[in-house]
Amino acid sequence: MSDSKSVLMIVTSHDRLGESGKPTGFWLEELAAPYAVFRDAGLRIDLASPGGGRPPADPKSESGEAEPVRRFLADREAMARLESTRRLADVEERYDAYFVVGGHGVMWDLASSPEAAALLGRAHDAGKVVAAVCHGPAALVGVRDAKGEPIVRGRRVAAFSNEEEDAVGLTGIVPFALETRLRELGARYERGPKWAAFAVRDGKLVTGQNPQSSADTAREVLAALG
Repeated sequence: MSDSKSVLMIVTSHDRLGESGKPTGFWLEELAAPYAVFRDAGLRIDLASPGGGRPPADPKSESGEAEPVRRFLADREAMARLESTRRLADVEERYDAYFVVGGHGVMWDLASSPEAAALLGRAHDAGKVVAAVCHGPAALVGVRDAKGEPIVRGRRVAAFSNEEEDAVGLTGIVPFALETRLRELGARYERGPKWAAFAVRDGKLVTGQNPQSSADTAREVLAALG
């Protein structure tokens, strides 16, 4: 793919699981695996977060032995980008694709961020690729098109399932059930088996179900970019 293509990867800045006080953040594999796919395809990659600077990784994801995670942690350029993410509110230029990395933190900040909603809404209306994986689609719940309609309405969408949320014991902690909210917005929610890779592409909207779907979601972004 031409190196003229660009992608903005967006990560959460939120580091606490609600009132529980337990740490959270972005899920490292959901950043590392797509990053590897995009880099190998020659895309220019920028990272952004609501707060800018070094975003919090969920501690449970930092101990993973997944090959993309090891590769990311050993990549000085990737780690330098992670250390100094751009502040979302300062992003003005257009990218060819926008990819929201998952992690439970998204449910608290990006899900209700006016800056994220405006940025992704403009990207959608401009015909850019808008993508998200796992809890990343929580950032799409407030995104509207130029007509004021939810961009997920009538579209095939995957995201972390209610069953998976139950399995990790956080149904009573998260501010809303992501699968349920997407359905309420009129999305055609689709899923695969629990913890199995599952990604869907509906035009320029690309979404994946869980951490295992990270690389597949990124590959669907490349397909959407043509």
